[in-house]
Amino acid sequence: MLNAVILATVTLAGALLIWPRVANATLWRATLTPLASIIGSGFLVLGPILDVSYGGYAPLVMLGLCGMAYLFGSAIRYNIADMEASPAASRVTERLETVASIVLAFAFVVSVAYYLNLFGAFGVSLTGLDDRFHAKLLTTAAFTLILFTGLTRGFSALERMEQVSVCLKLMIIAGLLLGLVVYFGEATGQGALQFDAPRVTGWASLTLMAGLIVTVQGFETSRYLGSTYDARMRIRSMRLAQWISSGIYGLYIVLLTYAFVSDPQSLDETAIIDMMQVVAPILPLLLVVAALSAQFSAAIADTSGSGGLIAEVSKGAVTERVAYTVLVGIGIVLTWTANIFEIISYASRAFALYYAMQAGIAAIRAWRGNDLARAILFGVMALLGMAITVFGTPVE
Repeated sequence: MLNAVILATVTLAGALLIWPRVANATLWRATLTPLASIIGSGFLVLGPILDVSYGGYAPLVMLGLCGMAYLFGSAIRYNIADMEASPAASRVTERLETVASIVLAFAFVVSVAYYLNLFGAFGVSLTGLDDRFHAKLLTTAAFTLILFTGLTRGFSALERMEQVSVCLKLMIIAGLLLGLVVYFGEATGQGALQFDAPRVTGWASLTLMAGLIVTVQGFETSRYLGSTYDARMRIRSMRLAQWISSGIYGLYIVLLTYAFVSDPQSLDETAIIDMMQVVAPILPLLLVVAALSAQFSAAIADTSGSGGLIAEVSKGAVTERVAYTVLVGIGIVLTWTANIFEIISYASRAFALYYAMQAGIAAIRAWRGNDLARAILFGVMALLGMAITVFGTPVE
């Protein structure tokens, strides 16, 4: 019965997303890109990590991650507005923007490895080849396909997948949340809710939290949609995407944390599959479908974005094709030398450095605009971003 209700919810969510009044609304279309990035790959892996590491305090950690992301987003939104009001950048901010673009290009490189390693893990999760070796083989094959496509045909054909995968992912998340609400309700009725003790405390809990910032990353994509939307729309859509994603993440973590007994022995990148098997038999298959489509489309988007940024910053000295080759080479090396939790930490630190740069730029702009309160806030956020870059650690 629950399987049927979940499938009905997925279908209803899909009908809502393709309803012309929603699909064609400018604000929603502008919101969809950052929203899809924020609740992409991190959504599936983050729940079990927080549950095992922080126990009953996992929702507070989730709140902290979303709060940090929102403050970093406020710095980027300030830069968008200020660039619109004062297009002529100072030499200092212009140079910082160039460095920030280089950092973002590197962050994209690591994030592609993160996406495709999740792709490989979920791709073999329901097969007889469910082990790290075959997952890495599948990841390497995906890297090879992306490189071949980028070198021969470009990504235009594959990029058409993004719109479909975004809708598919949001539909399945709606079904997942419904299943968790039902399961949570049953556990409540049986008096079986859990409040597990945290397994990571003190300084280690803070550095682990810092190493998970990439799981709520993605809002910065609004910064680079200037050719499609004006500054006001990009600011509104980024803020809306962060509020919606924070609500979804918060509900998800609360339902997962208190309705399941945390098991550190089962913690891996596909732990959510086994957890959802007890909720409804249909959910593991739906989650695998969501994971495969989301990871592959995200990897395409970030590969394309990284290649374009590198070509732009190098003023054509490094072509996009060369950049694709380097990106794939680094990604394959990471795949075979690091585990997924280490790659998540590397990606978090790379994005934290980019956010630190953007916060620093916002602090300078606010200072020059005599906005002392914001200058101090953004300065503190820049220092926080640097601290995350230095101290972020992976799940052990």
